[in-house]
Amino acid sequence: MRQLALAGLGAAALALAACDSGNEPVWTPPAATAPSAAAPAPGSDLEATRVGAAGSGCELPVTFGVAESWKPKAVAPMKADDPLAELTRRGPMTMKCEIDAKPAGNIGFLRVYTGKTGDLEANLTAFAGATAQEKRFRAVKVGDREGLEVVYKAKNPLEDVLDPERAFAVATDAGLVVVALDSLDSGEYEEMLPAYELAKSSLTATS
Repeated sequence: MRQLALAGLGAAALALAACDSGNEPVWTPPAATAPSAAAPAPGSDLEATRVGAAGSGCELPVTFGVAESWKPKAVAPMKADDPLAELTRRGPMTMKCEIDAKPAGNIGFLRVYTGKTGDLEANLTAFAGATAQEKRFRAVKVGDREGLEVVYKAKNPLEDVLDPERAFAVATDAGLVVVALDSLDSGEYEEMLPAYELAKSSLTATS
């Protein structure tokens, strides 16, 4: 995708510097049967560590689960006139953390952005950009909070195809947080999706 084509900010910096039959009896469980436990959140069994707290690789206004072998790295603040600064911004949001999937066998990142408090849909629209196609928004549960997710398609910078992209946004006391899935292509996207869902289901605001 357009962000992934930069191969991460570190590389860019080096470059620039059941149903009833009708006849059979239907079984009914005894009244004394205990209720089953609630189903685990999607991807919760993948959590190997958490990111967001001090010492976790990235300090953020949220924490969330990270799948095994994914490696978080903080994105250092940049001055507005730095030639690399544009790579850290999407719409009104600024990148704070990259979680690299390569050690886990995939080519891509989960990227975390922060911004000022504002309307979730307006911010996600600007985040996706003017060239995003087939945008679809839906309300989602982000940890224990209400959030918004956008799913859309963007042109792959390496091939003349449209690849899927998605991101979710949630409000915290420190402003908005957006977590985006940036993959090389549609195949990597599908393989990385469980790690993205883990971040969404396990997120907890810390401020």
